[in-house]
Amino acid sequence: MLRQDNEKLLFIAFAALFISESTAQTDPGIINWIQNTTNIKGRHYVKGNSTPVNDAVLANVQKVQYSTDWVYVSTNGIPSYITGPFMDGNPSLASSQNAIFKISLKPVKNTGTPTNTTGGNIGIFMNGVALFDYRDGVSWSNALQALKGGPLMGMGDNAWNRDAVVGERLGFDCAKGHPAMGNYHHHQNPSAFNLDRKVISTVCDLYAADGLYILDSTKHSPLLGYTYDGFPIYGAYGYKNADGTGGITRMKSSYVLRNITDRTVYANGSDVIDGPAVSTTYPLGYFREDYGYIVPTSSQPDYLDEHNGRFCVTPEYPNGIYCYFATVDANWNSAYPYIVGPTFYGVRTAAKVTSITETVSTYTPSTSLVMGKEMPKISIMPNPASEVLAVQISNGQQQAVKVELIDLQGRIIAVQSIFPGSTMAHFDVRKLYAGDYLVRDFTPQGSFVERVVILKD
Repeated sequence: MLRQDNEKLLFIAFAALFISESTAQTDPGIINWIQNTTNIKGRHYVKGNSTPVNDAVLANVQKVQYSTDWVYVSTNGIPSYITGPFMDGNPSLASSQNAIFKISLKPVKNTGTPTNTTGGNIGIFMNGVALFDYRDGVSWSNALQALKGGPLMGMGDNAWNRDAVVGERLGFDCAKGHPAMGNYHHHQNPSAFNLDRKVISTVCDLYAADGLYILDSTKHSPLLGYTYDGFPIYGAYGYKNADGTGGITRMKSSYVLRNITDRTVYANGSDVIDGPAVSTTYPLGYFREDYGYIVPTSSQPDYLDEHNGRFCVTPEYPNGIYCYFATVDANWNSAYPYIVGPTFYGVRTAAKVTSITETVSTYTPSTSLVMGKEMPKISIMPNPASEVLAVQISNGQQQAVKVELIDLQGRIIAVQSIFPGSTMAHFDVRKLYAGDYLVRDFTPQGSFVERVVILKD
């Protein structure tokens, strides 16, 4: 009898382990993090030098651990794409955060008063980089008739709060990120400025970088990260209808600029401390309170709710889940409230922790996972090229992609890598003879070959 009881207990234990491991192999909140398995280091630009500096800090995510209810993501907060420079005089560099993020695997809707987003970390991207909301800690001081707070020191009224995406545009690098006391983060869609349909920053001209992913209007955007309430973040494109039908469409913010010239009341009509009048110095959209929310109609399934999300089917969640989207306008410029906000949809439970106090398993990534399950699109630009040839892949891979430049005799001229969590590799072709060459890419889905032309003046 004792033997039978022991065997029964062993069976139960084995079954529990099997179920746990099986769940780990399929849960998007566990398997999709871009783990650094090849010791990739961060890189940054210094103002005035277009050659990036190699850092000593490991990029992307260092470890993923999980329990039944939580995933723990250990990261330095450094991306594999190049950071900097920050042209607004920000003296900080992206530096190691040595952080552990604790995120719920079982997020739940907040049925009470919505929780406001806050300054600082409100989420984490799949490469371990922090997500901030719209703000930069600066607000208008009516008494001083000036902006105060954040890097400007002092305290504003917190009635008219500056939109960081607008007010700090000069300080974003090519990947649309910047550091706060070393904590590199994105407030907005983490795709490079020079890939937008209308380019509103010139920083990429001298300091080329990419970003976490590339917008593609023909495909559902990849899973980009998770917010502090545990719900997933996607890029700008998704299925039009919540059930996964209707084709691919750009998901749209339901916040619109108010028709105002003076800043004296909020969109709901409540009287507040006056802010500056709308002007060329403080244009409409400079402050968060310049926006008002319009409830979408039933005929507008691609317009998002007040949290900038909706319930929907995605490639990673075929049964559906609430999702946030990194919203952009028709020109692919970031659109308020950018990713989350100004309130969370779910119960905020995530946080940075200094240690893990429960029993966890460690997830070892598969060698075949990629961000997005479809065949990646390879872009080569410019073609013809005379100075620099860029090779870009549509999805940020979880493994390095080898790229070869080959002459027509089959000789390999140069080899580059597109690092995990990045999308681009560059070849300096200034010393090559004019003529036809081949670019060959090796991805987890197979190899791609495309002819390119090198020109000489």
